[in-house]
Amino acid sequence: MALNPESKYPSRRAYVLKMRGDAKPDALAGRLENLVTGRQREFASGQDLLESIASDLQASTDKPSGNATGK
Repeated sequence: MALNPESKYPSRRAYVLKMRGDAKPDALAGRLENLVTGRQREFASGQDLLESIASDLQASTDKPSGNATGK
């Protein structure tokens, strides 16, 4: 059996979620920070939070991996 060198939960997809003091279950608000890139995004709703995560994931998949050999 071969081991998968890629973690199921890679560090580049780790986040800190900081909720504002006035956030409520029906009114989420806060800041999301990617632990590897340091990129921070403010959000004012649950939808904004999900869009922030999706946008960050899209940005990380758009970049070349650096492991390309050029073959």
